Amino acid sequence: MTTSKNFAARLCAWQKRNGRHDLPWQRTRDAYAIWLSEIMLQQTQVATVIPYYLRFLKRFPDVKRLAAAPLDDVLALWAGLGYYSRARNLHRAAVVIAAEHGGVFPAKFDDVVALPGVGRSTAAAICVFACGARHAILDGNVKRVLARHRGVRGFPGATKTLESLWRHAEALLPKKDLESYTQGLMDLGASVCARREPRCDDCPVNADCVARARGLTAEIPAARPARVLPHRRTTMLILLHAGEVLLVKRPPSGIWGGLWSLPEIDEGENAEDAQAVCLRRFGARASGVTTLPVVEHGFTHFKLSITPQRVRVAAMTPQVRESGAMWMTVAAALGAAIPAPVRNILISI
Repeated sequence: MTTSKNFAARLCAWQKRNGRHDLPWQRTRDAYAIWLSEIMLQQTQVATVIPYYLRFLKRFPDVKRLAAAPLDDVLALWAGLGYYSRARNLHRAAVVIAAEHGGVFPAKFDDVVALPGVGRSTAAAICVFACGARHAILDGNVKRVLARHRGVRGFPGATKTLESLWRHAEALLPKKDLESYTQGLMDLGASVCARREPRCDDCPVNADCVARARGLTAEIPAARPARVLPHRRTTMLILLHAGEVLLVKRPPSGIWGGLWSLPEIDEGENAEDAQAVCLRRFGARASGVTTLPVVEHGFTHFKLSITPQRVRVAAMTPQVRESGAMWMTVAAALGAAIPAPVRNILISI
């Protein structure tokens, strides 16, 4: 097997010639900017992240301003990027940094990994790029590179497979040039060592890649074990009155936690009765209801079918309105922190 020095040297040389060097979070030691990019890049492609990153950094250029911002403002800027727990954890971590580290992003690995939403690999990447520290990373693309090169079979999410990959990640870590090495692993996994049809001939470490030598690039790493995702259904009410739509605040945790959404009727409820209750709850009387086409949305752990019902509100009663509910123009609603399928529903009305 190749030595870590040999592996790292080839990878660093390749990264300097062929890697990415113009991403907006590169060429900086600003730990805050690097942290923001690493969180956004979790389970999200670079091209998708860039415009969100630039808007977010313009609005919240440092930890203190992020910590002082209302969570609603943070979620509104995050809307459409998905995995909203990342945004909630980002805000929570900023508050921790402001309170416990004087508003200065911590430099020590143990302090970084202790922040909400920051795992071992993310903390390592932040410390490498911000401080030049010597830590191994193991994100999704890097797992694929190391699994193929070292011939590690099994699903990377399985405990034993993951432990094996971490051992290889630590063993291959060079003593210097950590930034080029770490970025090289990321770049190699994002481009050459692709999930499907990897370009092995262009790989700088192909000479001793186990998967290539044995013709196993299609089998390594193993796919996630097949599973049947549960299917949920819900009805969302689009209450419209005088050019405004009613939005309700979702609970702080769970799916779409803390976002604004449309009032829902859960699967199994009587739609007509539940609709009447909902209308009375918000002090509204309907003049007409139109059922719109079903909207399908997929999550990691389940599928969701949404039946939107457009409800024309004829009159509003003066009764006290439920807290956590707000009438706003459709244009304002589209600019609020709302889930992607709700945004698509509102656009379609």
